Amino acid sequence: MDNTKYKWLQDILYEENPDIIESQIERIDNSISLHIFAGNYNWNNGFKIPNNIINNEYCDLGTALMLFYSADGYRMLEDEQGFASSNLDKWKEFLTTLYNRIINKQFKQQNIAFTPPLTKIQIFKLKKKSADISSIFLENLAGNEVEIPKL
Repeated sequence: MDNTKYKWLQDILYEENPDIIESQIERIDNSISLHIFAGNYNWNNGFKIPNNIINNEYCDLGTALMLFYSADGYRMLEDEQGFASSNLDKWKEFLTTLYNRIINKQFKQQNIAFTPPLTKIQIFKLKKKSADISSIFLENLAGNEVEIPKL
């Protein structure tokens, strides 16, 4: 990525006006830039921006999986009842939407590699707990390794 694109992503990341951020995310027209932006997102800022990211047509499956785990999707997989009874409605809505879109293969781009941040023991426990968990959440996704620089 050239310095101009890097600076542009940095400017979006540190922009304070959410409307400007949204419009700039809509303008991101390649999966690598979107992945790097998503990898630098500050989750203390809520779920509106991650929703914009997953709704961008260039959002790659690898980026979607990274966002799923960054939003603590493991808890959703590990404890469905605890997840369902959580008071964090925006979190539940985001993860449920993202989970369903991943399961239903709604991410057209599939070029970015992703390795789930799970230990072998966590994978074993998830498989033992529920045979219904899709392997997409448990296995490495082949693709291009994208280093996420700190913006």
